Amino acid sequence: MYKHLFFDLDHTLWDFDRNSAECIIELFETFRLADLGIESASEFSRHFIAVNRKLWADYDKNLIEHSYIRQHRFPMVFRALGIDESAIQVDLNAEYLKLLPYKPHLLESARDILDYLHGRYVMHIITNGFAEIQAIKMNSSDIAHYFVNVITSEKANAKKPDPRVFEYAMAISGTTAAESLMIGDNYEADILGAKSVGIDTLFYNPEGMSVADKPTYEIRHWNELRAIL
Repeated sequence: MYKHLFFDLDHTLWDFDRNSAECIIELFETFRLADLGIESASEFSRHFIAVNRKLWADYDKNLIEHSYIRQHRFPMVFRALGIDESAIQVDLNAEYLKLLPYKPHLLESARDILDYLHGRYVMHIITNGFAEIQAIKMNSSDIAHYFVNVITSEKANAKKPDPRVFEYAMAISGTTAAESLMIGDNYEADILGAKSVGIDTLFYNPEGMSVADKPTYEIRHWNELRAIL
């Protein structure tokens, strides 16, 4: 039924939370954040993940620019922790951006399922991330060879869930909605965005989030995909 599979990258294949947490632990130690009154690296990471997710959700909705995320996320984390803002936050963000893309961890069984799908389907990435950063992530985790095209918001001149991203992806991949399946973890950006142009969807939903407008398929673990494709 399907010939082309379009995957999201962060939180779908590439384990953003684990990779980010490793970076945060390194930053906690390098910048001696305990001396500023931050209790632990895990506490720092927990607040960072919450703040970063909210900011990226706002970015996907066109509420903020990408520069806003880089400028404000660490100050927001410090405020959430009740710590005075500090000049080191600029350096923290720069070092975080330097470290993060080189982390290699994928979500559990993601590589196994890519091996299973490779050769059976033509696979692509659709991401709201930036081309240079996403390329480093894919090379660091050794998955670039699975994918024919990497469609970014920069190339499409629009961000998921904007229909133009998916239309652009189909055009450069030489496929149609009927032959395509969008696979992602972000219900609004990946699932509703793809549905808006008639593409079938697979919602990778490890937390079992309840949604009103059902996707074509839904899984909580990558191993479940073998029963569908």
